[in-house]
Amino acid sequence: MKSNSSESNKSSESNKSNEAGKSNQSLSPEAEFSEKLTFKDYLIATEQKANQPLPIWRLVVPLLFQAGIIMAVPTQAVYTDVAGRTVILQSVVDANDVARGDSLNLDYNISRVSTLRRLPGWEELLRQNRGRNRQLAQGTILYVVLQEQLSFNRGVPRAWRLVRVSGRRPTNLPSNQVALKGVYRDGSVNYGVETYYIPDEQRQQISNDISRGAERRGNQRQPITVKVKVDPQGNAVPISLWVRDRNYQF
Repeated sequence: MKSNSSESNKSSESNKSNEAGKSNQSLSPEAEFSEKLTFKDYLIATEQKANQPLPIWRLVVPLLFQAGIIMAVPTQAVYTDVAGRTVILQSVVDANDVARGDSLNLDYNISRVSTLRRLPGWEELLRQNRGRNRQLAQGTILYVVLQEQLSFNRGVPRAWRLVRVSGRRPTNLPSNQVALKGVYRDGSVNYGVETYYIPDEQRQQISNDISRGAERRGNQRQPITVKVKVDPQGNAVPISLWVRDRNYQF
């Protein structure tokens, strides 16, 4: 009787062992690992990972990216100044602007649509970039071709003459012509050379020169001649300007 009971217990334990073995065999490695991993182990592993130092590239790459953004504009200006051609533009300025602030807002004749629409190529540009009410679409990029005007004296140089306008950057231009890139917004074209920030030491002298010129003309809008550099892509940076016969460097 006892022998039967002992054999029954051994059989039961064997069955349980077999079932446990089958259960362990049916578990995937991930599931078996998760059963053995406690929440404390998880916290320790997380803390150790957080305390590990970041790879050097994860620190350097963002810094290089930010530096590239900061340096992009000055680099473009330096490139344009070095690789660009000198172009002379005609502008006007309001005599009251100098007294009100630390910058001059230059109004170029090539910025006005009334000037550009008389040039060859305007109708084609308008047809390709038509907005509302027969106006150019906002953000339209265009190129104004300018031709050098010879100066016969050593005074203020003559502004370059307008030749044509195009929606594509002209190539193979004659040596005496340059294409200047502009963007149409809010009724006028901006070429990136519309504002001249006046140094403190020049403000009073410029103000006096503009005011005297305006008084002689009987008009508050005084003509200004501006020298710019234009790179092969049509981007421009200002170099200097003439108020009457006096030259001011940017």
